[in-house]
Amino acid sequence: MSPTEQNPGAAPVTEEAVLQALRAVRDPDAQQDIVTLGLVKGLVIQNGQVSFTLEFTTQPALAKAEIHSQARKVVSRLAGVSEVKAAMGSTAPAAGRSAQAGADAPRQDLIPEVKHTIAVSSGKGGVGKSTVAVNLALALHQAGGTVGLVDVDVYGPDIPLMIGARGKPGMFEYRIIPVESYGVKVISIGFFVAPGEAIIWRGPMIHSAVQQFLKDVMWGELDYLIFDMPPGTGDAQLSLSQVIPLSGVVMVTTPQDVALLDVRKALAMFRKLNVPILGVVENMSDFACPHCGERTPIFGEGGGKKIAEEVGVPLLAQIPLDPETRKGGDEGRPILLRKPESPQAAAFRELAAAVAERVSMLSVLKLPTIA
Repeated sequence: MSPTEQNPGAAPVTEEAVLQALRAVRDPDAQQDIVTLGLVKGLVIQNGQVSFTLEFTTQPALAKAEIHSQARKVVSRLAGVSEVKAAMGSTAPAAGRSAQAGADAPRQDLIPEVKHTIAVSSGKGGVGKSTVAVNLALALHQAGGTVGLVDVDVYGPDIPLMIGARGKPGMFEYRIIPVESYGVKVISIGFFVAPGEAIIWRGPMIHSAVQQFLKDVMWGELDYLIFDMPPGTGDAQLSLSQVIPLSGVVMVTTPQDVALLDVRKALAMFRKLNVPILGVVENMSDFACPHCGERTPIFGEGGGKKIAEEVGVPLLAQIPLDPETRKGGDEGRPILLRKPESPQAAAFRELAAAVAERVSMLSVLKLPTIA
């Protein structure tokens, strides 16, 4: 329950109250509060909703994530505040303040040999996002591309199992050598933790891990680097989107209305971060009876097309529901290899072709990249 719901007669929150709360948040390097440093821009208060932008300069990635998290928390605790929206931006360093060691590396220098970076995301879990990421990577490789796959979903690092990646990453000259499976280079936090071990990380730790998976891994020349993102729109998602130099995002959903509610929020988040939306994938679109061939829309129908038209992006593919796809993931032999002639494998190949075409088109248009 929000403060205004608890006390309908409470006085409306004021700009001074918000700024005073934000003065409690300090830049760990500059040792000054973020209001004095001028990081808080565009403060707007309307009907209990508070929005502002944190205009960072040379702060390291971990500091940005921590400042953003603290700023949201201190403002949300104010009486009369029902919602807090804090965007993350960046500006040129102030005069006299030089870039320092530990500041963010330029995005183009993190993975200079990678041509295109594609996030596979979803508004909620359980929609087959990782299955789509694995098969998309394989389909792009089968089409002749050099491909890498990063398992960013640290809370459920299932990619090694699903793509049949065995062994541990190697090291050479203090850099990580990714594990290769079916021609795809793979890195995952799952390689570094014991099976069944719970990973309890805050946003800044995820932020740091992703940076390491980019700049400290020997990816070599790649046409595509695919990121299996965590589901949702929390602080971790925001931090990750600030680190990953994305060419675009593929949004995965199932047809039912409940999934569409969450995917709208995720799409809105990526658009606020100026990440190009490549399109929507409708997973588990229908089920074909193996005995009679009759198709049944178990999770409803038309949802993927509906959200794609609503947002104004392409419906990239509709992936049928089939037990063989699940078996392929469990056994580490994805459907593209397990049943290459199946309708599911054909749908993933169509998805790869659509994604490649869309990425190529958007790169020519030079749409805005993440700040």
